[in-house]
Amino acid sequence: MTHPVRLAQARDLADRLGLDGLAVDPDPQGPPSALRTALVAWSAAGAGASHHLVVQDDVEAPPELRRIVADAAARFPDEALVYYTNWHARNGGAARLAALAGACWVRAVPDEFTPSLAVCLPVATAAAFRSYAKDSAERHDDELFSVFFRGRGRMALLAVPNIVEHIGTSSINGHAAQGIRLAVCPTSAADAEPLLAHGPVLEDPGWVPYMRYGEGFIRLPGQERGADGGRGHHPWREALPATGLTEAGVDAARAAHMPEELAAAVAAPFGRAFAEELWTHCLLLGHQAAAARRRVGAALAGLPEGALDRMRRSALATAGPAGLPPERRPEAGAAEVRAMAALAESAVRVGEAMG
Repeated sequence: MTHPVRLAQARDLADRLGLDGLAVDPDPQGPPSALRTALVAWSAAGAGASHHLVVQDDVEAPPELRRIVADAAARFPDEALVYYTNWHARNGGAARLAALAGACWVRAVPDEFTPSLAVCLPVATAAAFRSYAKDSAERHDDELFSVFFRGRGRMALLAVPNIVEHIGTSSINGHAAQGIRLAVCPTSAADAEPLLAHGPVLEDPGWVPYMRYGEGFIRLPGQERGADGGRGHHPWREALPATGLTEAGVDAARAAHMPEELAAAVAAPFGRAFAEELWTHCLLLGHQAAAARRRVGAALAGLPEGALDRMRRSALATAGPAGLPPERRPEAGAAEVRAMAALAESAVRVGEAMG
């Protein structure tokens, strides 16, 4: 799906991936609306098809995408399948937690948008979504997806190893202020293919640590039932009582175990407060991932250990850049990313031991 200003880019992507059609914004001079184009895209399933894949124009993906999607659709024939998850969203936090646990799919949280850069739906679900959305005043297809899935009682499955990557920072639909927006767990097709074909599903990650704009938060189970629909953000200190951990225990763990040399390397460009917040966020991730791993561990037998380890390291490598305020993310070069990843790894190990 595309807009005329990106038509050449979309044609190139469709040719490289072997996609069989372009859905172009039917009213390009009108108010920006991803949903308007999405309704065209989701009406284009081939005759006799069981599933329909829609890819947005501002992504990169491997030539194996269609085969990997087809295999997953055969494995999960009734599910909505999502192949890109934003690195600083709540769903990004759920996917990062799942990666640390070894899970290769995770159920999306119900109180946030459903990432829509690359989605595969059963054709019956696609038709139902079109019928549901055709008269909506919403312009964001990702937001309406979540309302639609919540109403059906089952959110999408997110592929934890991301084989689709967002490119660029421009946004036709008004998201440019979010800055650099990348995949939570970028993974090669060679690693992702066996993991997505055979890896375990984390149906319920429980409470989910996530970090945005330099601060750590916790998404609590059931918060979608709150008065605001769960869209509010709970700072980790406020949410901690619901996790079984104590603020005193977390602060003591940081004082005792945060490696000063690594913290100083992160603090030099981004400040001491950010370094401590990142370490604490990853401590919480490690603690919760250890609990999740106990639930999915038996299903890891037979999966390639190297691919699992690379998936884990990829998810950790994005934790630091994703946690930065948007205006600071361009400052995260290779050295800064390595320092943040090393600090994150040290915190995850401590969090896992606390489990």
